[in-house]
Amino acid sequence: MKSRGRIFAVDDDELIVSMLARALKSEGYEVNFQTTTTEVVANISAWHPDLVFLDIDIDEMMSGLDILEAIRREGVTAEVVMLTADDSADSAIRAMKLGASEYFTKPFNIDEIKIVTQNIIDNIRRKEEVDFLRRQDCRSPERQFIGESPAIREIVQKARKLALAGAETILVTGESGCGKEVLARQIHAWQGEERGGEQGPFLAINCTALPENLIESELFGYTRGAFTDARADKKGVFELAAGGTLLLDEIGDMRLDLQAKLLRVVEDRKVRRLGGSIDLPIDTTVIATTNKDIRAAAEQGEFRADLFFRLSTFSVCLPPLRDRGEDALLLARHFLRFFAHKYLKKEIRGFSPAAEKAIMGHTWPGNVRELRNNIEHCVVLENMEVVEPHHLSLGHPPSGEFVERRKVNRIILPAEGLSLEEVERDLISQAMTRTGNNQAKAAKLLGISYDAMRYQVKKFNLTPG
Repeated sequence: MKSRGRIFAVDDDELIVSMLARALKSEGYEVNFQTTTTEVVANISAWHPDLVFLDIDIDEMMSGLDILEAIRREGVTAEVVMLTADDSADSAIRAMKLGASEYFTKPFNIDEIKIVTQNIIDNIRRKEEVDFLRRQDCRSPERQFIGESPAIREIVQKARKLALAGAETILVTGESGCGKEVLARQIHAWQGEERGGEQGPFLAINCTALPENLIESELFGYTRGAFTDARADKKGVFELAAGGTLLLDEIGDMRLDLQAKLLRVVEDRKVRRLGGSIDLPIDTTVIATTNKDIRAAAEQGEFRADLFFRLSTFSVCLPPLRDRGEDALLLARHFLRFFAHKYLKKEIRGFSPAAEKAIMGHTWPGNVRELRNNIEHCVVLENMEVVEPHHLSLGHPPSGEFVERRKVNRIILPAEGLSLEEVERDLISQAMTRTGNNQAKAAKLLGISYDAMRYQVKKFNLTPG
């Protein structure tokens, strides 16, 4: 059973605290408790709970309100519920002013405690997921995995089996734009069905989009004081995705030193925050995706072989769109309905036979993403009731020719020479313009690292808009 959250209880009455622990453990929570104030603030800080129950009158040395003030000074952001035998308004008001979420007078109803706990934990998860998504520079894709080709049916059957079996780590490979994230979301949805509709968060992190000095803290989190700007504890995405799914996109581009730390997490199912002293158990499904041949990369020493073998225990390889037969038409019709409703709120009758033939004849080097963008562009900028071939932007050469041209394209050095710095600046500028000033995508276009791209942008004063 996946953990629903971490709860720390402090009360000098052993009967009450043990009853509370049993009741909450039976609901799927991890519970730690203490009946004295000895090192209680340090213990709460180190254990990183989501919710703390505090007895106001625990002992003469330190009250529950003193503990609440102290853990807030230590940067602990856990929600707090106060427990007391004193029903005076003064202590309740002071507790709420210090940031307590709820206040219960003893003897309390354990069923009411369970309901309040669930509501608080659910609110924490929603807030954490919203905060995480706000920090991401991404648009939510359409989340329906569509396909009827034999290859896709076989993949869907395999992926569903993995989801229902509760596979903890899954590797999804395939060319860029072929639907790896959409399949990951579908696996997440199937796992939710298996748990009776109870669906945890789905969080995605791009291993190439984050600066190298931030990705470790995003993955593993940190404790207050771990580094200069760490003013409070912060959960990493492994913790934020508790009970749900974490998608590690472009795992093939992850630094080797981080791969070693990731291997420990997926093998031990525990994570330690930067600056932390304890290992926190995680119950997160990890789905890694890549468009690279990481088996070959592992053989060449560019990817950790032990991590590759651990990730590839359960793997799914998505075929390119050009190998999926009439799936291209199914997807085109789906995107046409979706974007016609989103932008125009009116009916577009569909594709003409000639347009369908053009769609089937195109090789789609950018796969489903290229098809999606093409249909969105067509719906927004063209005026039609039926889509004809000239409404579609299908001027790209076949994928093989496209790849071959990329390999052989080169700049011919003029007899009079040229400025290498000017050529470099022009290519950097073009890449930034083409990607809408997205430095991570621009770096990928030019085959350089994110840090190298940042250096070049700064060097040529090409400040992103």
